[in-house]
Amino acid sequence: MNAKQWSVTLYLLAIAATFGAVLVLGIFVAPVIFHSAVFLPNDLLSRYEEGMLMGEIFRRFGFWAYAMAVIILVFEINEYRHQRRDKWAIMSALMGIATLLMFAAVYVPKILAMQAQGADATAGEAFASLHSASELDFKILALSLLALFIRRMRLMFVPKAG
Repeated sequence: MNAKQWSVTLYLLAIAATFGAVLVLGIFVAPVIFHSAVFLPNDLLSRYEEGMLMGEIFRRFGFWAYAMAVIILVFEINEYRHQRRDKWAIMSALMGIATLLMFAAVYVPKILAMQAQGADATAGEAFASLHSASELDFKILALSLLALFIRRMRLMFVPKAG
């Protein structure tokens, strides 16, 4: 494999890992954390405490999200500069970058700030709206990463016509 193939392979691996992390956090981790009473012998954690745990998990994921936003940006700029332009890859990359940054730089810090104010701050409509928006962002992130992965995989392995 040449250097270009290695870089695309590593890029695809990073996108797949991030997509996998989003799925694992959303499908497995969050439901277990927020239904801890099912798995523990007694009600040890309140809903607020469960939220605090999930908030810390998402805070840590935010570091990966920032790194991935940079990786996607650098890779796609390099592709663009070398005349390897693809509108679907660019659109899904931009959507991925935007949702990664929105999640890590907007939603998680705002949720953590509200949690720091206490359980009452997380019981209101403002928190519910913020939480719903972050869930939607996470879903859009998953779809954009999947689209980017599929498009870049196709561009890597399917020869261009003509």
